[in-house]
Amino acid sequence: MVRVIDINADLGEGYGTDEALLGVVSSANVACGFHAGDARTMRNVSRLAGQNRVAVGAHPSFDDLGNFGRTVMRISMDELESLVAYQIGLLAESAAESGVELKHVKPHGALYNIATVDEAHALAIGRAIKSADPGMIYLGFGGSAMRTAADKLGLAFVAEAFPDRHYTDDGLLLDRTLPLSVITSPEDVAERVKRMIGDGTVISVSGKVLPIGFDSLCVHGDEPTAVMTARAIRRAVEDAGAQVADLSRVIGRSPPARRGGTERVSA
Repeated sequence: MVRVIDINADLGEGYGTDEALLGVVSSANVACGFHAGDARTMRNVSRLAGQNRVAVGAHPSFDDLGNFGRTVMRISMDELESLVAYQIGLLAESAAESGVELKHVKPHGALYNIATVDEAHALAIGRAIKSADPGMIYLGFGGSAMRTAADKLGLAFVAEAFPDRHYTDDGLLLDRTLPLSVITSPEDVAERVKRMIGDGTVISVSGKVLPIGFDSLCVHGDEPTAVMTARAIRRAVEDAGAQVADLSRVIGRSPPARRGGTERVSA
């Protein structure tokens, strides 16, 4: 059986690469106005995604527009649930204007990082997803508190991997503030994808071989090399004999695959 892999990107963040990336990826995580974006960008990205048959999902964050969602906000879990649900609703309304329905939710920045290791935050996000639409997919870091939360709440979960980011020896992402955290060479990223698919491993920043499981690959749209990296990832996926399709296809739902082509435990 041909393996199906999603390629997702964080869009609507003001970097000017949205249209080009939507010609490559299969899922778009759209900023909901609290770390980047506004009603206009949400509408525009949703419309372009619909035209490219790219699945749209919400990319909610802490209320941290000034620092691009990189700051952990100390708020109650009830407040967090409401904040995430509100952002999902904002994007859902904007997307509906183009006849697009949301398919998934992936938290952003500091919210993603804390939800990876803290179940209370992961559950608050999951409850917001479930209240908005229990059929939406929770997209996050495999083997994390997000996966545990999704299981407890009965939500579909898809694990993603990061070919353009370095991993620590513990299997987490290297802090984005460190100089080696982002891999900008498309050739190096493609080699990492081939290894991830072929061997089920990734090399940490210190050279340690780590097992990794995933069904989606993330491209960071806020990097100058994002479009070249996305194209390299797609070529590497297809060269490995896999089919690129959105998250619904990954978990066995009905939407058709794009051109060319259930979570597994991740590092």
